[in-house]
Formats: sequence, C-alpha cells, structure tokens
Amino acid sequence: MAYHLIQDDEQIEQASRAMKAMSHPLRLKILCVLGENEVSVQDIVDAVGTSQSNISQHLAIMREKGVLRTRKDANRVYYRVGDPRTLEVVSMMRDVFCGFAR
Repeated sequence: MAYHLIQDDEQIEQASRAMKAMSHPLRLKILCVLGENEVSVQDIVDAVGTSQSNISQHLAIMREKGVLRTRKDANRVYYRVGDPRTLEVVSMMRDVFCGFAR
C-alpha cells in the first residue's frame, strides 16, 4: 500500500495543531460527543460527565487550535467540529483502536 505523506509545511503545522488538540482523552471524548452535530456546552457537560469549567477549558483549547467552531444564541454557546477531516481522523482511530468498521 502506498502512503501519500504530507509535503506542505503549512499542512504539517495544521495537522500537528489538530493532533495536539485531540490528544487529551477528555478532548477526544468531546469530539465523539459532537460528531457531526452542533451541541451546547451544557449538553457536552451532561454527556461527558465532568465539571463545566473543566469542559470549557478543553473546548477553548480546541477552539484556539481551529478544531472547533462556536455559535452564540442568547446566553448559550454551541460547539461544532470546524473541519470535517477531524471527524475522519476520529473515525479512523475508532476503526484502528476499537476494531470495527463503520
């Protein structure tokens, strides 16, 4: 099997930032909760099961790295995955580490 490696320095930097943002177990869990949906912070807190301040810190890291996008509606903030390639990476990790296909 031939692998097409990343050649462009900008793409390497982008990939590195995204991988660093996803490397924490809680952040990976948040990405799994989000999937292709837009989810409020409170719903993320409820699904992940930790404090809102902890979730907010991890959401901020992923937002700063360009992994997540936000939308405000009154006093609620909604998060979504900003780049569909991120979901492809999560899906590939699931396939490799969990041993089942889509």
